[in-house]
Amino acid sequence: MPASLKLSQREATFNNEVVARFELYNSLFQTLPFYQVKEIGILLPFFTAHCEQGVNAGLSPEEIISSFFSKHVPDIDQREQINRMFRLLQYIERQVVLFDAIEDSSFGKIGRAADAGTLQSLLQQANISDQARKDISDKLNDMSLRLVLTAHPTQFYPGTVLGIMTDLIDALKHNDINSIDELLQQLGKTPFFNKTSPTPVDEAISLIWFMENIFYHALSGIQTTIEEEFDVNVDSKRQILELGFWPGGDRDGNPNVNTDTTRSVMRILRQVLFRCYYRDFKVLKRRITFRGFGKTLEELEKLLYQNAFNPQRDPHDVQDELLNMLGSIRETLINDHDSLFLDIVDDMIRKVRLFGCYFATLDIRQDSRVLRSVFKYGSERIAETGIKPDYFELDEAKKLKNIKFNEADFICPDDADDLTKDTLNTIRLVKKIQHNNGEKACQRFIISNCQQASDILQLIDLFLWSGWEKDNLAVDFVPLFETVNDLKHAAGVMEKLYTHPFYKEHLKQRGSAQTIMLGFSDSTKDGGYLMANWSIYKAKVELTAMANKYGIDLSFFDGRGGPPARGGGKTHRFYSSMGQEIANKHIQLTIQGQTVSSQYGSVETARFNMEQLIHAGIVSALHPNQHDLLDSRHKSLINEMAEESYKLFMDLREHPLFTDYLEKFSPIKLLSLVNISSRPTKRNSDSKLRLEDLRAISFVTSWSQLKQNIPGFYGVGTALKKMKESGNWDEIKELYRGSGFFRTMLDNCMMSMSKSDFRVTAYLEKDDRFGAFWSMLKNEYELTKAMLLELTEANVLMVDYPVERRSIAIREKIVLPLVIIQHYALGLLRDNNDSELTDVYNKLAIRTVYGIVNAGRNLA
Repeated sequence: MPASLKLSQREATFNNEVVARFELYNSLFQTLPFYQVKEIGILLPFFTAHCEQGVNAGLSPEEIISSFFSKHVPDIDQREQINRMFRLLQYIERQVVLFDAIEDSSFGKIGRAADAGTLQSLLQQANISDQARKDISDKLNDMSLRLVLTAHPTQFYPGTVLGIMTDLIDALKHNDINSIDELLQQLGKTPFFNKTSPTPVDEAISLIWFMENIFYHALSGIQTTIEEEFDVNVDSKRQILELGFWPGGDRDGNPNVNTDTTRSVMRILRQVLFRCYYRDFKVLKRRITFRGFGKTLEELEKLLYQNAFNPQRDPHDVQDELLNMLGSIRETLINDHDSLFLDIVDDMIRKVRLFGCYFATLDIRQDSRVLRSVFKYGSERIAETGIKPDYFELDEAKKLKNIKFNEADFICPDDADDLTKDTLNTIRLVKKIQHNNGEKACQRFIISNCQQASDILQLIDLFLWSGWEKDNLAVDFVPLFETVNDLKHAAGVMEKLYTHPFYKEHLKQRGSAQTIMLGFSDSTKDGGYLMANWSIYKAKVELTAMANKYGIDLSFFDGRGGPPARGGGKTHRFYSSMGQEIANKHIQLTIQGQTVSSQYGSVETARFNMEQLIHAGIVSALHPNQHDLLDSRHKSLINEMAEESYKLFMDLREHPLFTDYLEKFSPIKLLSLVNISSRPTKRNSDSKLRLEDLRAISFVTSWSQLKQNIPGFYGVGTALKKMKESGNWDEIKELYRGSGFFRTMLDNCMMSMSKSDFRVTAYLEKDDRFGAFWSMLKNEYELTKAMLLELTEANVLMVDYPVERRSIAIREKIVLPLVIIQHYALGLLRDNNDSELTDVYNKLAIRTVYGIVNAGRNLA
């Protein structure tokens, strides 16, 4: 069947299953009465249409809002207008949830047609011949997939709303009108946001909801298929599928995380996991009612119940104990009961192998600058260190020779500063966690902003000074190279580590395996979209060659799984496009914020997206596309484009109006007041806004709220134009057609641009101070759009993804009124001197952030 026909059928299905049903249920939804205001739902379509007409006419938000109320509700004052806008917000927030639920409920009819690349397609390949099955099995035994869930300060539905969404998706699948009506009413009365900011533990609990309700079932389902269809090693020590977890461990991303947070999160993860196990056990117990099991069932139930509902303060790892009990039950079923209900027992065994007593590996992350400070503190107070006072004046080569790796058992005193206490106490806590929940519970320390080999080796010293032993250092040290400059020198840093006697021996003890994390959002903020992508690609090629040189099993941990400007996009296509120059058998990536709910919000979507990643890893290994092995000419062209883009982006960053523009027209200063995050908007939060202090999430979020998405495209058009003017256009077109890496990079750029709408801020073109600056941004957007359309020989962006394009368009239409209200509120804040009204306007602007972000699901 022709590809074009498949696409048209998929579009028709999307129109019938999603668009038509959204219009139907939205009309029902708009008749629901909300608190204090009647007929707001009836007013909303008029407001949406008025906003659309207003931005098309280039009107300012103030002109759009004032003309709307003058026309439709002329007899109310400004305070009542503000009140009406809050009520409109309530409807729009819930419209987003309704659209999400309808889209998710239709996933089985729409999503699977989008791309080949699931376990089913691997099975079809395996059925061709025994050799094909063996080849796939061998690759499965050699690969791994680790999804690492991260807290994201721009999107968290409360657990109550997530529960409603889950039930609503199920009701929509069956077109259960009565249930849908009741759930929409429940949705209308349920708060969408916290009255106070969540703690880091609250953020962890929000993500653990997905662990318990989604990933627990999705991972075990995939593992079942893999074990039943392929010849794979079944071993809890070496897993194909793994989960990672950052909330409660990531103190660089969240300075409010401390040792108590880490301890609490690990306890919650363990307890929630055992509740999952206990629920499964109750099913098993209802079926296995035969004689012959002695006290095994009773002992198993007692062990699971105690851990689920009466956990000890100092538990121990009981994974082997659980597996032995379940193995005994399994053996009895086979020998004495004709293997009746064996599948239930096998399912539990599989889950215990997957999740142990920890559920997900908690990563610890801290910035290298903090770790250097703690190292200096320890060297001055611990007699055994062997670090001389002049050590800190030495160059890097001499530092590497003067780190002694002496063991000590230093307990941090209470009078140390908070960061020092947290670092040293957490290092000691890691050992306790491993004892309680198993080694995999917490076995990685990620060094953010890693710049040199001594950053890693000094951290190892901190472990050895805190009671750890050289021969029993069950920790992997993961450098995170973030900036363009750090990525450029990453391979050299790793060579120093691979050749260092102590680190070389440590790696040998850890199976000669090294994980390296490559940042994305900070890279984008640092160098722009093209340079970030290209710098990471080049670093991966160089790091892979270095690892191969020293016989290291290399894993790349990617900061992906978010909006394109933060490294997201078509993630499975990204991994399938890796050429043979890049290590790709271990896929590790962060999944954050709206991507967790949009791509992993149901068992069905989670399975589909994980299977696509597995498929990408297998196919790229078995059938490498020779076009993905970029030749020197192609590398030269991409490098030239990246440099041109970088220059333009740096000029933008250094523009005197850059930060002022963000502060004045985006909600960046208000993001810290949004009660969906426990972290500040920027580092050095008491200082004046500086780009280098701004957290990448806040940077990207602010541009997305502006509907300009600068980090996702700026400089791409100028770079492409230079290629055309230099006579290289045919080569660039060939590169787009042939290179999966280059095509994926530009496709993700187009996705980012599709979520931009410069009509919203078109009124700024006439602004005396910012008019020229706005025009500069708009011109680069138009140039990038024109060049991409010419390159793809299309008349619309995302021509190859018509359903995704339509989904984005509908979402953008839903939230356009929120964007207008936000800009209106920010304008009132700029001109207001009344402190009472300032609080009201702040609240109005902040409330719009939720719906805008939630609607901007990343189509990863």
